Amino acid sequence: MSNVRNALKSGIAQLREANVPSFTLAAELLLLHVLGRNRSWLYAHPEEMLNDAEAKRFGELIVRRAAGEPTQHLTGRQEFWGLEFEVGPDVLIPRPETEHVIEVALDRLALHELRAGRPQKSSGAGLQIADIGTGSGCIAIALAKELPAANVLATDISPAALAVAKRNAQRNEVADRIEFREANLLVPPSPLAARDWLPFDLIASNPPYVGRREAATLPREVRDYEPHMALFGGEEGYELYADLITQCARHLKTSGILVLELGHNSLPAVQPLLDRSAWTNIGVTDDLAGIPRVIAAERN
Repeated sequence: MSNVRNALKSGIAQLREANVPSFTLAAELLLLHVLGRNRSWLYAHPEEMLNDAEAKRFGELIVRRAAGEPTQHLTGRQEFWGLEFEVGPDVLIPRPETEHVIEVALDRLALHELRAGRPQKSSGAGLQIADIGTGSGCIAIALAKELPAANVLATDISPAALAVAKRNAQRNEVADRIEFREANLLVPPSPLAARDWLPFDLIASNPPYVGRREAATLPREVRDYEPHMALFGGEEGYELYADLITQCARHLKTSGILVLELGHNSLPAVQPLLDRSAWTNIGVTDDLAGIPRVIAAERN
């Protein structure tokens, strides 16, 4: 048998030896997952003994993490926008930089109301919102939480991803306000299925934007375990944006807002697609690393 301190030290050492990024945090999260405890308990009870089943389970998870399996897949969850999401091999793991999509969307909606001389709609009453390529549902669900009176459509080409997103909507108590539809961007399997889609006030998307030519440079956690359909946007990575922007232009209201996440080097290819005859108020937001991460525009 081993106590908390020794188990954690052993796990950290194994992950460090395997060159796992953030090895201390990964070992902590896996031990917390096994014990069903929080971090404050972990460091307040270093002498607490693990039983045989807990020690065995923790050891197994450390071995899997050392082999490259993401910590989030091992625990089955990831935090985003202060909410907890189920994650697994069928969806991309939500990243902190995607929270900039939520920030920009909310700021644009507030500015839109101010320009119109109306009070800010903090509840989102009357707003029609779409999240394209929803994956885990993190963007749709975060917006639904922030705008509790808005109606949200979330699409994905993957039925398995949609199943995860629906469970996440239920987990975060917004399932009654999000409609999940299978679609390739904004094109459903049957053209008739889109006839009841109302024009949208806001469309947000974190599309696949990694280039296949970059695959060999990706961390093994990403390359070997996350869904390639949601990861790769073509050989260069930005190929999907042209169709996405064209489809969004057809489905947005006049002055409707488009907010897109960008790959680390995709701005030069994507920005020219927002033709000035169709789009106005184009703006780019950098992430905390100074990388252009979000582009937003309004439909003329």
